Amino acid sequence: MQLIWRSPIAAGVALWSTLVERRLFAIRRHALPVLGEGAAPLRVLQLSDLHLAPWQSQKIDWVRSLAALRPDLLVLTGDLMGHVQARASLVHALRPLAESGAPAVFVHGSNDYYGPILKNPLKYLREPSRKSTRHQDIDNARLTASLTDELGFTDLNNSATRIEARGSVLDLFGLNDPHIRYDDAAAMRQARAAQRSDEGAGAASAADAYSDAAAGSSGAAGSDDAAGSSDAVRIGVVHAPYQQALGELLGEGADLILAGHTHGGQVRVPGVGALTANCDLPTQQARGLSVWYDAQRAAYLNVSAGLGNSIYAPVRFACRPEASLITLEAAR
Repeated sequence: MQLIWRSPIAAGVALWSTLVERRLFAIRRHALPVLGEGAAPLRVLQLSDLHLAPWQSQKIDWVRSLAALRPDLLVLTGDLMGHVQARASLVHALRPLAESGAPAVFVHGSNDYYGPILKNPLKYLREPSRKSTRHQDIDNARLTASLTDELGFTDLNNSATRIEARGSVLDLFGLNDPHIRYDDAAAMRQARAAQRSDEGAGAASAADAYSDAAAGSSGAAGSDDAAGSSDAVRIGVVHAPYQQALGELLGEGADLILAGHTHGGQVRVPGVGALTANCDLPTQQARGLSVWYDAQRAAYLNVSAGLGNSIYAPVRFACRPEASLITLEAAR
């Protein structure tokens, strides 16, 4: 008797997760009190893990519609490509956001170097997927040129930049994808050093107030002297949120870290959450906003569940594809 009703339920879950939920794009909204007193709010739009294929017109149209949100900053956290021929479609999808006039930065993920291949999805439950030994089949140099030259975005891979938006200064620094060991913290620190010369010293991380409330304790001690401080808000960007990479960004004084890669687990168990993060991040932090602690420092960490999936694993369950809209507000 049980098998009679279990089979329709299983079939329904399979149909929902493969045909419906993975197309139910959503916007996950957060507000963070990290700006200076009296500062105007800033809207940061984070897009991650599009895994775009040329035929995905619904996803392309949805991404194009996000320009109506009028973000003050666009941050792309990697794995934009989901097919070796997706570059032109990606440029088309992002062009309205580029034409909105908001500054934009990006880092790469492994899928911006290597096209998708068929894998056993159960392997992700045992350990993170390994660095590919294949020849790079995506023209990453051309992709980067399209993002920088055609769209005017800033390459943040192992680099840093400073922007001003609505009267606030944002220092942004990022790492290339640690999942394939393309991250170079020394290069990022060198780029960051030029910014640090303009910063003061001794201020605590803006995430401390949040972590105090969340943990019900005195929280972390904030950024150390090596990170410096100023009125600028410091945002670290990386694709895969490996703990070492998060530590490097936090060591540079990040108030907020933006990452992707995990797909939020892609398949989540109601009441349990993600079964895997595909890296060494705790699974309870595989999606959404939390606080990351390292060496008595703390920063907000937002891990986007992303907008896509491999074309060879077209499934999402209890984990809708998403963009993150983070409003930075004046500290209370």
